[in-house]
Amino acid sequence: MTAKRMKIWKKFSLWIVCSLGLLAIVVAVVGWKLSTPFTTNQWDRIKQSKQFDGKTFINTVPEGGAGDVIDSLRQSMLGDEERVPISILPVDDISADMFENAPKPGLRIAWLGHATSMVEIGGKRIMFDPVLSERASPFSSFGPKRFHRSPIRLDHIKGIDAVFISHNHYDHFDRVTIQRLAATGTQIFVPVGLKSTLQSWGVSDNQISEVDWWQESTFSGLTIVPTPARHYSNRGLFDFKKTLWVSWSVISPEHRVFFSGDSGYSSDFAKIGAAYGPFDATLIKIGAYGPGEFWQDVHMTPEESMQTHLDLGGKVMVPVHWATFNLAYHDWREPIQRAITAAQDKSIRLATPRIGQMFEPNEPLPRSKWWEQVK
Repeated sequence: MTAKRMKIWKKFSLWIVCSLGLLAIVVAVVGWKLSTPFTTNQWDRIKQSKQFDGKTFINTVPEGGAGDVIDSLRQSMLGDEERVPISILPVDDISADMFENAPKPGLRIAWLGHATSMVEIGGKRIMFDPVLSERASPFSSFGPKRFHRSPIRLDHIKGIDAVFISHNHYDHFDRVTIQRLAATGTQIFVPVGLKSTLQSWGVSDNQISEVDWWQESTFSGLTIVPTPARHYSNRGLFDFKKTLWVSWSVISPEHRVFFSGDSGYSSDFAKIGAAYGPFDATLIKIGAYGPGEFWQDVHMTPEESMQTHLDLGGKVMVPVHWATFNLAYHDWREPIQRAITAAQDKSIRLATPRIGQMFEPNEPLPRSKWWEQVK
């Protein structure tokens, strides 16, 4: 190599090193800014939790390793699954008029897409993991985008008595939606560690209920129980497993509802069923699983979701956490197809409502296979 070429190569190498260094700094700064903010009081609360081992929160049943990372990356880039629908999904819009009045007695459920669900129970209207934004992302211009419009316009929503957050991932804990709900007076229930995030979003302390596994409380005639889940948490690069994740059991004098949030399968569900079941309805995730041992330990397969429903003593199962965001490596229809087969094998009453369709579990269930009509 000539001296001239050597000089050019050195300059190019220096440029590469500087560029990579600058990129690393940018990524670290953004990752730090996105990470959960903790105050001294928040850390004191975290350390009191039996689920915190001094460094991170832990699962009752430990998850396995990351599995074959190379195979997962290959499938992510080269898989030929139809992960995003190529045509519009049917949505039942919920009008603003619905929120003008308190709900009637009874139990009604509406799946709003992904994990977001609205339930009327004990004369109260509640929501689980409300995400009404266009993207499940900290950024408005990129990140997983919705397959379908939200059945509820954000500016229409009000009269929600309580919201229950399972964990802090962006597809379950959305700043814009939470700020809108907080402005209407909604009480927000979150697992340990998330209070400081809500405070940083401007939510009043008296609207925040921060709770730990099995910490039973009451709210407007409802019994609220944050129950275990098998998952993890983070919003940035420096808060991995620094906040807790939960499932939710909500009980009125007449009805019981369970919401899984994100979770892998574990023996915890049988314990929840023994303590608080049987449940009139279970809302259990069926999508975003695999490949790899770690994925399947923290995201149930549809077959495991059916077993979870049985462990809980569920009467009607509502499949959630599918058909809204591209977050996994399977065909977007696959979770519901596998769920139907597994439900039939186990004689489970499975509801398959359209997105936004409200129904009552004690009446004939919605069972249309609407996804088969999507091109």
